[in-house]
Amino acid sequence: MTRMFPLFALLLGAATVAAGSRIKDLTLIDGGRDNQLVGYGLVVGLAGDGDSNAATTLRSVANVLQRYGLAVSPTDIKAKNVAAVMLTADIGAFLKAGARIDVTVASLGDAKSLQGGVLLQAPLLGADGRAYAVAQGPVVIGGFLGGSGGAGGATVQKNHPTVGSISNGAIVEREIPARFVQDNSLRLLLHNPDFTSATRLADAINAVYPAAAHAGDAATVTVQLPAAFAGRDVAFVSELGTIEVSPDTQARIVINERTGTIVATSTVHIAQVAIAHGSLTITVTSNVGVSQPGAFNNSGRTTPVASTQTSVNEVKGGFLILNDAPTIERLAAGLNALGVSTREMMAIFQSLKRAGALQAELIIN
Repeated sequence: MTRMFPLFALLLGAATVAAGSRIKDLTLIDGGRDNQLVGYGLVVGLAGDGDSNAATTLRSVANVLQRYGLAVSPTDIKAKNVAAVMLTADIGAFLKAGARIDVTVASLGDAKSLQGGVLLQAPLLGADGRAYAVAQGPVVIGGFLGGSGGAGGATVQKNHPTVGSISNGAIVEREIPARFVQDNSLRLLLHNPDFTSATRLADAINAVYPAAAHAGDAATVTVQLPAAFAGRDVAFVSELGTIEVSPDTQARIVINERTGTIVATSTVHIAQVAIAHGSLTITVTSNVGVSQPGAFNNSGRTTPVASTQTSVNEVKGGFLILNDAPTIERLAAGLNALGVSTREMMAIFQSLKRAGALQAELIIN
């Protein structure tokens, strides 16, 4: 079996100092984070693709009917059109009652598909066990499950038909309190903690509002509200978010072996090193032929004949010498000149790390 890998793609940051980014894109204000919600519900109208009479689903259906004054025993219910599901959602900071949020719906039992189903009203709970939103509505899935209807029960499936979503399917019922200014100051939390980035961020703020910002650590910058913004917290945060900063980028190479993707930052450097790489390919092909007797020959019979061909192809490796402190651009150009594949490129990067020549963090997913 031959596996195909995409062409090597090395994404490089700018060699020079990157253009400034807004503070609002680099940080999160302490006290203004999102919160996760979770819930349990029933999706109905699944046309036979629901749970196969699971006990929990049957009890849930009986409880729903009991709310409407129908006393039904779970043993008298067939649940093939119903699926028990788990609901997840993120509620953003500062959302008020009446706002809508998206909901993800995932099958909890053995339902075949949620296609065409409708979620019955279900509460979404926070970590404190209190309901902050209520979800309901038709479920949209990004795939399908279909059958041919012929002998053998052949089916066709695309993506995951047991996971769907409801856009704006939940209504916020309870606001989560959020305080972003305390003791006349606020804290900015960097999405990518780094001491250099935190220092640059504080310096950029102090250039506009002198002596207002202080970098506490790699992830936190504390900012005092200037006297001119007393009582105008929102206006100050708005002005603060538009200040531009050039964050520092760590030397890092990320390898995803499943997709054959390599991403490296422009700050990656490599010590003086020599690289030689060759490849050996062994191909084994099996064919089945047929030995057919001649016409009017009653003594012979048709006989399958197996044949196997084996070929070995060894590619001579090139030898690449890199001078002192080469950049990632030069390494990419040199390895591409050797004609190595993406999978071979991954092996070379790992070997460079083990040899101590790669001056960067290597992350393999």
